[in-house]
Formats: sequence, structure tokens, C-alpha cells
Amino acid sequence: MPQSASPSSPAKTVTACVLMIGDEILSGRTRDSNLAYIATHLNRIGVQVREARVIPDIEDVIVATVNEVRARYDYVFTTGGIGPTHDDITADAVAKAFGVGIGYHPEAVKILGDHYNETGGEFTKARMRMARLPEGAIMIENPLSKAPGFQIGNVFVMAGVPMVMQVMLDSLTGRLKGGATMQSRTVTGQIGEGTIAEKLGELQARHPGVGIGSYPYYKGKIFGTSIVMRATDSRELDIVEGEVAALMREFGVEPAIGEQA
Repeated sequence: MPQSASPSSPAKTVTACVLMIGDEILSGRTRDSNLAYIATHLNRIGVQVREARVIPDIEDVIVATVNEVRARYDYVFTTGGIGPTHDDITADAVAKAFGVGIGYHPEAVKILGDHYNETGGEFTKARMRMARLPEGAIMIENPLSKAPGFQIGNVFVMAGVPMVMQVMLDSLTGRLKGGATMQSRTVTGQIGEGTIAEKLGELQARHPGVGIGSYPYYKGKIFGTSIVMRATDSRELDIVEGEVAALMREFGVEPAIGEQA
């Protein structure tokens, strides 16, 4: 697990993978909105999302994917597949990935039982499924619908419903140890990206520690390019931002600094 860096050493890069689990996403029936929220939230605390995948509700696929990415990244966050229906198999698959059993968690049973007593709903056998956690897992609080997510090792299993996922993720902030925070700069100018592509490539070669992306835009008859630079080192970012602005001026274009409306 990630450790805090000493004051004299650079902050460690802490990485994450997001797994969105569900046939409904792959079929196009449901449009995912969780990834953007997760990536933005994690970046604020110094956790960089390096990979995201959408995988089906197939146990073997979930097991293999979880085992692959939990070995590669500091954290893994999954969404989807922890509801009350037969196709909600994420908890069972994650338990299998870790080689542990799964059963009813007493605290989860109590939380859900109290919730249905208060709301007048029936605590059915199907709803009881949401109180099943892998052995050794720690609950993730769900203030909205009460059915918990869980953490096991470096894997955090959350709901697929965006509002529920968001409150679960917010409740995790104290458990996550971040590292170097990714920062960005944007320089925009009314110039075609093909015009500056060669010079931009040379600039990238001089600054391999900064990710430089080129994004053309069209607004009516006006076209231009936004150059987005991303890195954890703010000083190097400032240097590259200045060089990109100077590059645009070489071509007779006055750059605009920062995100443009």
C-alpha cells in the first residue's frame, strides 16, 4: 500500500484502476457517469487513475480482471453488481478472486434490517443478499440506501447507482493515502494543430515528464487548438506552459492562458 513520502523526497505516485461492471453498460442501455466523478475525486487527493475498464457480469472475467489489476495498481475501485438480484455477482466474484468465503455480515444485516423496519419495506431474502460480504472485508458506508459496499485488500467495491457510489466514495477519503497530485495547464490559440504539430513534438521530447495533449476545436467559422499539459511538478509545468505560449507567438498567434469558455 502507498506510504507517505518524507519531506525531503518527492511525493510517491499513487495509482488506481476503475472497473465498471455490468452488461447494461456494454449494451448501451446505461450510460456510465461514475468514471468522471471517481477520477476527479481521486485526483484531488493525489490518486491518479491510470486505467479504466468496462467488463460484463461474468464471474470468471471479474475474477481474472480483479486479480490482474489489484496486482498492478495501488487501488482498485469497482462499480456495479452488488444489488439484490441474481445477476449481482460482484461480491461473490471478488471473494473468489481473493480466495475467501462469503457470508452474511452481522452489522450489515442489522443496518439493512433497521432500514427496512423504519421505511416499512420487507426485508426479503433477495434484499438479504446485499448484506453478504467476503470474509475479512470492511464495510463501506452507504448513508442513502444503507446497503453497504466493502473493501478487501486494496479493492473497493461500490454501487453502480451514481448517487450511491458518490456517497460511498466520499466516505472513503480518510482510508486513502494519496501521493503526488496531477496538475494541469491549458494554452489555447486560433491555430490549426497541424501547423504546430512538429514543434510541439520537439517540445514534448524536451520535457518527457509532462504529458502534452493537443485538442482542436471549432466554434462556427473559428477554429483553433487547446494544448493541455499535465504533470505533478508545478515548476516544470510553468516552464512548458511558457514554451507553448511562445511557440504560438512564433506563428503570429496570441495565446490565451487557462481553460476557455
